[in-house]
Amino acid sequence: MAMWAEYKTKRWRSLRKSILRRDGYKCRESARYGVKAEATTVHHVWPAETYPEYAWEPWNLISLTAEQHNAMHDRNAGELTALGESWMRRISPPPEQPD
Repeated sequence: MAMWAEYKTKRWRSLRKSILRRDGYKCRESARYGVKAEATTVHHVWPAETYPEYAWEPWNLISLTAEQHNAMHDRNAGELTALGESWMRRISPPPEQPD
């Protein structure tokens, strides 16, 4: 899976900063276990490469430590791990709104 091309843009840096701020700079995966860990990474729950329509949606982004972020991905296979897939089951796209 190729890396999402937008990671180096000003728009992404701004959104990333707002997500870290929203989450209080705390890792959401660690928090599930009562651990307070500083988040440094923002993760696309629904991968941006596969679901570009969700790439910029705040509901699709969570703050993580670098270690927890690596636990979400199988870097060799270019796929999500079981942990990453479990977050996809927890965070669903909102229902379509009628026009």
